[in-house]
Amino acid sequence: MEGTITLDDNRVEDEVDSMTVDELMREALALDAKARASMAHQLLNSLESLSEAEVEQLWIEEAERRSADIDAGTAVSIPAEEALARARARR
Repeated sequence: MEGTITLDDNRVEDEVDSMTVDELMREALALDAKARASMAHQLLNSLESLSEAEVEQLWIEEAERRSADIDAGTAVSIPAEEALARARARR
């Protein structure tokens, strides 16, 4: 049976049972490396079929989520120069 992910309520709905996205993530991370790689490949491929409007909406939602995290004090921002320096240091 195939389920659907509803991002609004952060739940995966199925005709038989339901699990949160966090629960699904824990289950996926428990898979062996080959199965995780296959799942990641399929998930990434599924994003390629999104329209530009859908991609833009997802980025807007992500920006709003990040902004809310900063406002709530659950995330910390750093200056762009520091972020770039950290990224360059990882290479």
